[in-house]
Amino acid sequence: MEYDQNIQYLSMAFWQIIMTAGPILGVALGVGLFIGLIQAATSINEMTLSFVPKLFVVLFAMTLMSTLIMTQMTDYFKFIFEEIARKGL
Repeated sequence: MEYDQNIQYLSMAFWQIIMTAGPILGVALGVGLFIGLIQAATSINEMTLSFVPKLFVVLFAMTLMSTLIMTQMTDYFKFIFEEIARKGL
């Protein structure tokens, strides 16, 4: 296997990580920022106030995006297993 092809597979793996985890992490970041702004404006520094809403919103986002994530991961692993079978490793 050539060096360039290894780099291509590695970049595909990193892209899959970004495409599957990125939207959920973005939702968590947005909710955390919004709650942080509210806490800063009201001077309420309760830890559960930031954790519980973020937990529920992230779980809801995971529920909504689960089909997309599973489709992307299935396609990626199908490609990887086909490449392994094609190369005979």
